[in-house]
Amino acid sequence: MLSVKRVTLYIVMIAAIFLSFFTLTVNIGAAAIAQQGGGKTVYVIPIEREVERGLEAFLSRTTSEAIEAGADHIIFEIDTPGGRVDSAGQIGSLIQSLDIPTTAYIVNEALSAGSYIALFSDTIYFNPHATMGASGVINSDGTAADEKAQSAWLAQMRSAAESTGRDPLYAAAMADSSIDLPEYGAPEGKFLTLGPSDAIEVGYSDGTVNDRVELLYELELSEAAIVETDPSVAEEVARFLTNPIVIPILLSVASLGLIVELYSPGFGVPGIMGIVSLLLFFYGHIIAGLAGMEAIVLLLLGIILIAAEFFVPGGILGSLGIGAIIGSLFMSGYDLGHMSMSIGIAFLVTLVAAVILFRRIGMDKGIFRHIILKDSTTTEQGYVSAVNRLELLGLEGVALTPLRPSGIGLFDNERIDVVSEGGFINKDKIIKVVKVEGVRVVVKETNE
Repeated sequence: MLSVKRVTLYIVMIAAIFLSFFTLTVNIGAAAIAQQGGGKTVYVIPIEREVERGLEAFLSRTTSEAIEAGADHIIFEIDTPGGRVDSAGQIGSLIQSLDIPTTAYIVNEALSAGSYIALFSDTIYFNPHATMGASGVINSDGTAADEKAQSAWLAQMRSAAESTGRDPLYAAAMADSSIDLPEYGAPEGKFLTLGPSDAIEVGYSDGTVNDRVELLYELELSEAAIVETDPSVAEEVARFLTNPIVIPILLSVASLGLIVELYSPGFGVPGIMGIVSLLLFFYGHIIAGLAGMEAIVLLLLGIILIAAEFFVPGGILGSLGIGAIIGSLFMSGYDLGHMSMSIGIAFLVTLVAAVILFRRIGMDKGIFRHIILKDSTTTEQGYVSAVNRLELLGLEGVALTPLRPSGIGLFDNERIDVVSEGGFINKDKIIKVVKVEGVRVVVKETNE
C-alpha cells in the first residue's frame, strides 16, 4: 500500500507536467498569434477613380493619420483608370517618403498614373482579374502628349520601378509603345498591360489573392487591427469640384450668371447661381490644398474694385478688379494651361451671352438702367436747339458783304448769315431767300 508521502509526490509531479504542457501550449499559441500580426495595426486606404489633386489631399491626410496612430502597415487598395501625371508624381513621392511598410493591392485596375503609384509600394498583390499598365501619356483632348512630356513620364516610370528594386524595362514598356515585348502581349506599337500571372513572372507582383482576408494572411497580418479610411464629405466634394471637366463648367456658370444678372431687374437667381459657382470653385480648391488665403484676399479685392467702379467713373478700377479676380483663379489652379483654357471657355460663353442679351434686351433693364442717362431734350418738351427761320423764305434783301459763297445779308433791317446758291455775289446786290434748312439760309442774286 502506497504511503501518503509517495502519493503526494506523484500528485505534485503530475501537476508539474500539466502546468508545463499548458505553458508550452500558451506560448506556442501566442507565438502563432504574434506571427499573424496580433497587436499590430493596419491602415487600409483606397485609391479609387481618377488621380487628381483631390485624391492627393485625401492620401496626405490619411497617411498622416496612420503615422500619428503608429500604424505597422499601410495597404493601398487601388482601382483607378489613371489621371493627372503631376498629381501621380506628388502621390508617388508621398508613398516613397513613408517609413511604414506599404502594400499595393490592385483590386481591379491600376492603369496609367495608377500603375506609377503602385510601383512605389514595397509589395504588390493582384486580384485574379486585376490589370496593371497602359501608362502612355495623353492630353486632355485625347491626343498623344508631345515628345518632351512623354520622355519625362518614361523617366518617371523607370525611376519608380528602380526605387523598389523592380526591373525598369517593364515599367518603361507600360509607357513606351516602341518597346517590343510580344511574349507579354505587348508587341511594338502597343503599351504593356500585365495580368496577375505575367506580373508575378516579371517580378511586379508578390502574389494573387481573392480578397483582403487572403492578403492579410499572406502578409502575416490576419490578426492585426484593421483601420479603414474613407474620404470625408468635404474631400469627396473637393474631388468633384477640382475635376478638370467640372472647373470650366463652374467658371462658365459663374460668368454667365453674373452677366445675365446685369440685364435683370433687382438681384435674383442668375446672380445667386454665379456667386455660388464661384464660391464652389474656391471651396473645392481650398479643401484640396490648391488655394490659399492669398487667392481669397485677391478675389475679395477684385470684387471690391469692381463695385467701386460704379461710383468712380473711368474704367481703371473695374479693369484692376477683373485682373485681380483672374489672378486669384490662376493662383488657385494646379495647372496653368488648363486654367487658361477654363477661363477662355468662360469668357467665350460670357461674350456670346452678352451679345445675345444686348440685341434682345438692350440697355433699358437691369443695372444698366441706373447708370445710363436716358433723359432727352425733345421738341415736344419745349426744348429747341435752334430756331428754324422758315418765315424768311422768298424774302428779298441786300448783300452787306461779298458772298464767297457765305456772307451777311440784310433783310428788313435784320443782319442774317446766308449762303449763296450759286457762285460769287458782290456786295450791295439784291438777293432773295430760296431755301431754309434749319439755321442755313440759302440765297440767290436777283435782278428785280
